[in-house]
Amino acid sequence: MRRPAPPAAEPAPMVYVVDDDHSVRAALEDLLASMGLQVRAFASTAAFLQHPRDDAPACLVLDVRMPGQSGLEFHRQMAGHGLHLPVVFITGHGDIAMGVSAMKDGAIEFLTKPFRDQELLDAIHLGIERDRQRRRDGDALEELRQRWALLNAGEREVVDGVVRGRLNKQIAADLGVSEITVKVRRAQVMRKMQARSLVDLVRMYDRLAP
Repeated sequence: MRRPAPPAAEPAPMVYVVDDDHSVRAALEDLLASMGLQVRAFASTAAFLQHPRDDAPACLVLDVRMPGQSGLEFHRQMAGHGLHLPVVFITGHGDIAMGVSAMKDGAIEFLTKPFRDQELLDAIHLGIERDRQRRRDGDALEELRQRWALLNAGEREVVDGVVRGRLNKQIAADLGVSEITVKVRRAQVMRKMQARSLVDLVRMYDRLAP
């Protein structure tokens, strides 16, 4: 009997650095590389956007003040570019209001230069772990969608009744079919969705809801 293939190894995480100061980029590249992290550095947000990104867990280290588009402005526009990377801000000219605004917008950390290397590393590792979890959640949701696509129209109607708390005989009356038909469809739903219980099925349905 052929053994199932082992799960594919997760790609190595990546750290992207965007800072217009060459010396800062070089220092961060050296620091992160010394810790075994893959890093790519860019002088502007435009250069970062033009570069293809790896399909791997990642974190973005972003300078606040740069010529052209600021880091804060770019952060607010990331979703529009299809980017959902955790962001760690670094700045030599930050203030409390700026930091609060960045954190409210979802930044992992807001570090004022000079900061301790460990502060930055801790924030980056937190960002990578959050992105790793986001990717896992996305993969799980896509798998659920694929399972849902296997259900036919009648089976989906039964699911709708189940999640509304309807009994088999009530669903049968609603749909104009026999109770046996409802039971068969329900069993098929549980198999195709790989649901362990009705509670599990309802949770899946809730996750699939827009």
